[in-house]
Amino acid sequence: MTTSLVIDWAVEAVNGAEEGLQKAFCACMEAEGITLPAYAQLLITDDQEIHRLNREYRGVDRATDVLSFPSTSAHPGHTLGENQHLLKREIDESGSCFLGDIIISLERANEQAREFGHSPQRELTYLTVHALFHLMGYDHMEEEDKKQMRAMEDKVMERLGVTRVTDEELIEKAKEAMQFAYVPYSHYRVGAALLAKDGRIFTGCNIENGSYGATNCAERTALFKAVSEGVREFAAIAVTAEKSAPWPCGICRQALNEFSPDIRVIVAWQDQVEKATLTDLLPHGFGPGNGTLDYLGKE
Repeated sequence: MTTSLVIDWAVEAVNGAEEGLQKAFCACMEAEGITLPAYAQLLITDDQEIHRLNREYRGVDRATDVLSFPSTSAHPGHTLGENQHLLKREIDESGSCFLGDIIISLERANEQAREFGHSPQRELTYLTVHALFHLMGYDHMEEEDKKQMRAMEDKVMERLGVTRVTDEELIEKAKEAMQFAYVPYSHYRVGAALLAKDGRIFTGCNIENGSYGATNCAERTALFKAVSEGVREFAAIAVTAEKSAPWPCGICRQALNEFSPDIRVIVAWQDQVEKATLTDLLPHGFGPGNGTLDYLGKE
């Protein structure tokens, strides 16, 4: 056996996830500097099974998103990358070192993906990376240890092109875009940062025109930029202004509804932040999500 992640799906597999999880495993090994052939076992199951394992092995009477059981422990204050001689004890008949077992609840992963506004595959990737670093000796009980572990997770997720963007970070991106607004008529600067479900962020600002109808809002600038690059699924959009709440106008709500009717909308101005879903802002929206593609353009 070479370096790999042995994945067992006790539930229905997530389409396309396996390749991403294997890449995550290799990226973690590279980041930690482990050069020995190694593998770990990953069981993807449901809440009921992970609840049972929590109760049996940890005395915790509830389901959690992930469990990790390392096969060996590094010396205190160190990780396996610094103690690879310990891994040699775990070489089995396959010729590879066994790092340990990981169990993930797909139910929890799906729930957290909805909460963060990204895909189940991205959440599975993050949970796998988190658990792998536990197997390698990282922990997050103390603040300094937590910072070290989070830095390693971020390093790997960025290498994979998979990031977890917070609302605060999205707002900051929108504020940066706001500085480029072209507003000689209204003097009302608006910036937008659109988070795609694949983790990419597209920014835009409002661009006015002497012919008022040619003016484009920040939200649509960001949206059209994303769509023009082949991206059509979005998780959240942050919209910022200086003086008052920059809720998207009706046209922008309709434009966003075309691609992501369930997108989260975050607006920020001065020291205020408010949040809603597009469904809240545009109930009974007209678009593909409501079956319009079944009829538009047909006799």
